[in-house]
Amino acid sequence: MLEISDLRAGYGRMAVLHGLDLTAMPGRPTVVMGANGVGKTTLCRAITGLIPVWSGGIRLDGHDITCLSPAQRVRRGIALVPEGRQVFPDMTVRDNLRLGAYLRGEPGPSDLEQVEALFPILADRRRQTAGLLSGGEQQMLALARALMSRPRLLILDEPSQGLAPKAVAQVAEAVQRISESGVAILLVEQNMTLAETVGEWAVVLQGGRAEVEGPASTVLKSGAVEASYLGH
Repeated sequence: MLEISDLRAGYGRMAVLHGLDLTAMPGRPTVVMGANGVGKTTLCRAITGLIPVWSGGIRLDGHDITCLSPAQRVRRGIALVPEGRQVFPDMTVRDNLRLGAYLRGEPGPSDLEQVEALFPILADRRRQTAGLLSGGEQQMLALARALMSRPRLLILDEPSQGLAPKAVAQVAEAVQRISESGVAILLVEQNMTLAETVGEWAVVLQGGRAEVEGPASTVLKSGAVEASYLGH
């Protein structure tokens, strides 16, 4: 389980997160929503160690990881699917997947079999360079690459960005199956359809804080998300 308490972080002298509290646990996908600039991507970067935490704490399965390096956090079980997918376009699908297991060493056949069972299209495209995949296929590859590290917490930053509705539905199905396997999910998303399909707990950020949170079925229909986008 991910536990964040009184988290403060930002860039240079600019504070973005102002005392944020948040939890994400297996079996209860947590969706984080809010307007641009409220701290969603900053939250992802702070959890993964890509930016330093100014104050507050981050715990994973009861262990304090606030001061660990990004590589140490991956070893502890955190994986990020970054905004914009960021696959390696000149490398094959199979080599992109192998990179996901880099800190564990060479992946075993069972690792590849599991992600290719979840995303059969990747098995068909294993020798194809990632840059030739469609946007939806690249998102599947980014998800599969993250799973190669065997995470306990999977963070997805705007996975629906630039995708057609059919591809968004495929992403939703994959995320639900990953959650059912016991992986905790933290989904940062602005697509309401994906948020409603996947999320069981929702957090609406405003001004770097959790303005509203609760069961997704309640929060996402309460008007809190629209109010955040409008700055209310």
